[in-house]
Amino acid sequence: MNFLAHLHLASLADSSLLGNLLADFVRGSPDADYSQPIASGIMLHRRIDKMTDSLEQVKQARKLFCDRHYRVAPIALDVLWDHFLSLHWSKVEPRITLSDFIQQAQDAIVPQLASTPEGFRHINQYLWQDRWLERYAELPFIDNTLKNMAARRPKLHALADCIQDIEQNYAQFEAIFLQFYPQMMKLAAAKNL
Repeated sequence: MNFLAHLHLASLADSSLLGNLLADFVRGSPDADYSQPIASGIMLHRRIDKMTDSLEQVKQARKLFCDRHYRVAPIALDVLWDHFLSLHWSKVEPRITLSDFIQQAQDAIVPQLASTPEGFRHINQYLWQDRWLERYAELPFIDNTLKNMAARRPKLHALADCIQDIEQNYAQFEAIFLQFYPQMMKLAAAKNL
């Protein structure tokens, strides 16, 4: 899962949106550095990542990537799941529009940014201003996101070409998302993540 899915599942679980968005920028135990709600949100994010990666459907999705992209496939899939969530938002979450959800998330997170790591604050400048969460619905934006990730971290250079696998297997990826994501939503709403 990437930014949008983590925020969505956190909202369903009544968890800290900031903690869930911040988690990838925090190493080790968050308890000493963050309030209990934020630390709990960080831990929820980590449980969601672990659970998602262990799902049989997600393991099958990873196999749809060619050999040279297989190692980075979990990262590409995290971004791709946000693509499908943004694209199908009104189907999976009819109670609130995507733009209203994003505005609520921004309103909850931005006032708390001063107490977060610099790298997280930097990402937040672009996340909201450039409408990343909405633009995830655009496949060219997903391609650009993967290329940017590859450029920032040389070990992830294979991400730059993952769009080929995504386009080739798009319908299968979409079907997998529409199968497993509603299950994740139910678990989140039941506080079972």
